[in-house]
Amino acid sequence: MFPVFYLVVLCLCRPVLATNGTRPNIILLLMDDMGWGDLGVFGEPSKETPNLDRMASEGILFPDFYAANPLCSPSRASLLTGRLPIRNGFYTTNDHARNAYTPQEILGGIPDSEVLLPELLKKAGYINKIVGKWHLGHRRKYHPLSHGFDEWFGSPNCHFGPYDNLERPNIPVYKDWEMIGRYYEDIHINQKTGESNLTQLYLQEAVSFISKYGISRQPFFMYWAIDATHAPVYASGPFLGTSRRGLYGDAVREIDFSVGKILELLKNMGIANDTFVFFTSDNGAALISAPNQGGSNSPFLCGKQTTFEGGMRVPGIAWWPGHFAAGQVSFQLASIMDLFTTSLALAGLDPPADRQIDGIDLSPVILAGKEIERPIFYYRGNELMAVRMGPYKAHYWTWSNSWEELSQGINFCPGQNITGVTTHDQVEYVKPLLFHLGRDPGEKYPIRTSSAEYQTAMLGITPVVRQHKDAMIPGEPQLNVCDLAVMNWSPPGCEKLGKCLIPPESKPWKCVWPH
Repeated sequence: MFPVFYLVVLCLCRPVLATNGTRPNIILLLMDDMGWGDLGVFGEPSKETPNLDRMASEGILFPDFYAANPLCSPSRASLLTGRLPIRNGFYTTNDHARNAYTPQEILGGIPDSEVLLPELLKKAGYINKIVGKWHLGHRRKYHPLSHGFDEWFGSPNCHFGPYDNLERPNIPVYKDWEMIGRYYEDIHINQKTGESNLTQLYLQEAVSFISKYGISRQPFFMYWAIDATHAPVYASGPFLGTSRRGLYGDAVREIDFSVGKILELLKNMGIANDTFVFFTSDNGAALISAPNQGGSNSPFLCGKQTTFEGGMRVPGIAWWPGHFAAGQVSFQLASIMDLFTTSLALAGLDPPADRQIDGIDLSPVILAGKEIERPIFYYRGNELMAVRMGPYKAHYWTWSNSWEELSQGINFCPGQNITGVTTHDQVEYVKPLLFHLGRDPGEKYPIRTSSAEYQTAMLGITPVVRQHKDAMIPGEPQLNVCDLAVMNWSPPGCEKLGKCLIPPESKPWKCVWPH
């Protein structure tokens, strides 16, 4: 039976010093829509990720690692705050259990009341850089350099487009405070072939940053949040046509190559033992874009947008030579939010004491092989859809996507219809659907509600859910209101490039989420 109060491990009382006597450098490698089944180490048969597989063989593999949400921006907000989207405001209340994301017309963004990981690391002397997609708001007050980062190369949104710059502007790419161009105008992505050198630009930014600060005694934090595996998928010329998995596989191969170069640089500079690296994804693969534009969540059910395992279970690899034995597999239930708390612990910092932090400190798991009992909460929009404790997962709600969207060919669970599980209406259960994920990772066979196993498992899960709901204080929702006037018409630096556009009149409205 599970206890009502789950264990939260506190941060270490002092920093885990790197071999050079400083706090360790921290690199978080966050992929976009990359599925659990995309890596060779998880069984992908083409074996096209040799560097990531080697990273796992030199580090610790986390098969039970979870995103905080089945969509990009809420999950990213949770990584950097250590808090569920329902707490940090990255959700919508517009339609019960609907998901939310941040297109250009969203009025909100990461609130000033949230304290982000780079802001806290600054207190320990870290220099901080984000490379890639921010996705926590594109208006100036939400800029990453306003929230603890010292450098930025990337974009506030995904690389959607091209747009006509009349009804909708093309999305800008930034170098620190100012834009250096726009996608499809200055940062090219070939719509027909998928060719783009953007991943190589992101790799070069990482290499330059590590090379510059790796030789000093000042610790650094790099958040490498690239988006090549988010549709429209792209890869550079040398990788096009090299994968047996099509264009998506080409993008994965280039990412694997890039991660290999980053780890090789750390080794060659002699700072691998001084640098904690973690690789993961913001949510599961987008099956709606498969097969050529989306990845694999095998053996799990469904994908991005859903709270089935395929939507939220993601790759997780920790790498820190010299600090733990290589080739380990940890079955710790872990979350992207734990990277917030763990990073603070490694830097010798405590998490903020004035708010609920959902991420736990994984350093006892990583450094001492401990296992911490804790739940995993699966939210969709403002609704708690499911919870996992130990091997058991209870669905309080199920819903894949609406009948209306399905009739238009939009399907988040293609070829995976399971009667009574992958529902197209929002279904709330008086007695939750319960699965044993060890025996049934694909969530195909609900445990009978009359069985002793069901009763015993729910005796542990029910009070944890009740306690969680009773204590929940939602943050102010940031993703409810849209306004065309706030889109990327005139980003900072557009004057120098002659790329400022005239915004329309401000007319806010309640956003519509059709899926």
